[in-house]
Amino acid sequence: MTCVSFPVELGRLWTACCFVGVLCTNHAAAQDMPLTQVLLDDAPWRLVAEGFKFTEAPAVDRNGRLYFSDVPSGRVFRLREDGKAEVFAENAGGTSGLMFGPNGLLFGCLNKAKQVVAYEPDGSFEVLADLPSANDLVVSRKGHIYVTSPKSNSVWLVKYGSTDKPQKVAEGFRPNGIILWQDEATLVVTDGNSPVLRTFRVETDGGLKFGAAYYSPLQTTFGETEPRSDGMTVDDAGRLYVATSVGVQMFDPTGRLGGSISKPQAAFLSNVVFGGPDFRTLYATSADKVFARRVKPSGTPSIVDRTTGQ
Repeated sequence: MTCVSFPVELGRLWTACCFVGVLCTNHAAAQDMPLTQVLLDDAPWRLVAEGFKFTEAPAVDRNGRLYFSDVPSGRVFRLREDGKAEVFAENAGGTSGLMFGPNGLLFGCLNKAKQVVAYEPDGSFEVLADLPSANDLVVSRKGHIYVTSPKSNSVWLVKYGSTDKPQKVAEGFRPNGIILWQDEATLVVTDGNSPVLRTFRVETDGGLKFGAAYYSPLQTTFGETEPRSDGMTVDDAGRLYVATSVGVQMFDPTGRLGGSISKPQAAFLSNVVFGGPDFRTLYATSADKVFARRVKPSGTPSIVDRTTGQ
């Protein structure tokens, strides 16, 4: 073999080698997130609650207690300490999105009324905004509420505690599910029934930029072209979980699919969230029932200080 010498500066060569090393390291780390790091062998889906019409909008408070909506009945439920579901709010206007935010308040989307509201501990609520439609939401630690409005093909920003009017911050596609990365610098939104999830950079004023198809392709059931992607959640390691017709599809932080968790039942899977005292219980709302399973990673909500657990 003949060796050929090139006049390359040593400094540039060292920089190039370091850059390649970083790429290889990141690639290896991203590939090292299979479902075996998520699932427990002895912890399948278990039934938590049943007897509803259509469950949606799972959300947990700072103690990991689960709240969810039965959309057609106009009721929001929560789990008691004994594991039974009790009514938290009546006449909730077909609530299709729930999430706890600043001051421990529960924020919601009233789908029928096309409103964004803030619930008080007694189940009463204050209307924060009227929108063209209000399907799902995510709340940042700043009190920025991002709301999907499928009927207007847009995402809206409602600032809690501010006199600012609701602002349209993204449009041109059909959003449904929505979630923030743990650092709240990136927003993820489903794109109708397309097999992609869009990511936006969150600006300091709450605005959004870009909107690239970052997570793709989503899996579909045999013979179908639409994944029916809906609600999403994230864990503390940066994995993203999205409810689809296939099941709970899990993506690593680079946007690559790591695998799919089978649905708890054949019926439609609407949403997922981490909860329980240690936030290592994955809850799923599916048609008339709510399910749960223990998993290895935790998914700490934004209302909990991840450094102290408070």
